[in-house]
Amino acid sequence: MQPSPAQQRNAKLQLICSMLIFGTIGVFRNHIALPSGMIACVRGICGALFLVLLVRLRGMRFSGEAIRRNIGLLVFSGVLIGFNWILLFEAYRYTSLAVATLAYYMAPVFVIVISALLFRQGFSLGRALCVLLAMLGMVFVSGVLETGLPTVHELRGIGFGLAAALLYAVIVLLNSKLTQIGPYDRTVVQLAAAGLALVPYVLLAEDWSAVHPDILSILLLIVVALFHTGFAYAMYFGSMAFLPVQTVALFSYIDPMTAILLAAILPEESFTLFGAIGAALILGSTLLNELLEKRQRIN
Repeated sequence: MQPSPAQQRNAKLQLICSMLIFGTIGVFRNHIALPSGMIACVRGICGALFLVLLVRLRGMRFSGEAIRRNIGLLVFSGVLIGFNWILLFEAYRYTSLAVATLAYYMAPVFVIVISALLFRQGFSLGRALCVLLAMLGMVFVSGVLETGLPTVHELRGIGFGLAAALLYAVIVLLNSKLTQIGPYDRTVVQLAAAGLALVPYVLLAEDWSAVHPDILSILLLIVVALFHTGFAYAMYFGSMAFLPVQTVALFSYIDPMTAILLAAILPEESFTLFGAIGAALILGSTLLNELLEKRQRIN
């Protein structure tokens, strides 16, 4: 059944709100005095519980058959999501919000490269151009053209961001192998797997000696777990049922643009002209890749 104009307008509003929320998570993370593993663990478990409660309240049902059919990939990709969050949160700690976000947005480039190397998918001239534009953009974002080589601290942040992007690319490719499963079924299992898999990591691998959580950190952690995860994911997936894939892909650029705008206006952040050029190159390369994929689907 074709969604009505009112349903589409409401879906677009939900999608925009979810992207705006996702774009602010780095600011919240930088004010939480807790290890990244702990934040990711709580985010996964609370996000999954929030979505389970939401599905029950809406009178919806989970598909046990679809979950069982995909359980291996769901759990594996969920574990990767947990460590992906840790890497991204560490990137926010060591470098600026804009640089971490743009390094993370290299994920589509990694998808192109991995698909070409491992799955023998075509590496056309257009896709090669996407990769080159993104790599050039990362050079601008790194600051090497302005101030020379970044500090070790900055390089560590860029490295964490790129590692998170690589892991996210793997997650995207794994999700493409899931068969006939709804977004809520998939996301609840993945979030739960992410949170539960990180429990032993948090208990055994995190360094708690210098951790002194305050009330503000605990409150912000609750916001990230429920608002940035459960609530934002619910709006995101709720909007997808009424919007075409192309609209969802286009509106997804609100997420990094929100982070970049915050980096430009927040006093503790820094964003230069060279960074803006790099952002245009990286985001432009991902947009070009999506346009090429759309053209390929049409042909």
